[in-house]
Amino acid sequence: MLDQAIHINKDDYFSLTDIARYKNQDEPRFVIQNWMRRIDTIQYLGLWEQLNNPSFNRVEFDTFRSEAGHNYFTMTPKKWIEGVNAIGIVSKAGKYNSGTYAHKDIALQFAS
Repeated sequence: MLDQAIHINKDDYFSLTDIARYKNQDEPRFVIQNWMRRIDTIQYLGLWEQLNNPSFNRVEFDTFRSEAGHNYFTMTPKKWIEGVNAIGIVSKAGKYNSGTYAHKDIALQFAS
């Protein structure tokens, strides 16, 4: 299992889905979703977007940040991307090249 490849897309974004498979081979999306619902993750992603994304939706980010950490709070890559107009994470459904990818800074944070 440790010899599993981690795909990199055309924008040099690393596959979070591949990284998550190291923890949960059958349902890597749950690993990503659980990571994304944490308050420290939301704060990190928000800071990354503020520094790198001039179109970042700070109003929606403040809503996410105030809800993060509560038991009722859920977060998916799609919800994050659409909510804050994120560029650091991309998610694609389908049969080929599907999954969640992130900028190398975010991927390294996820892997740690």
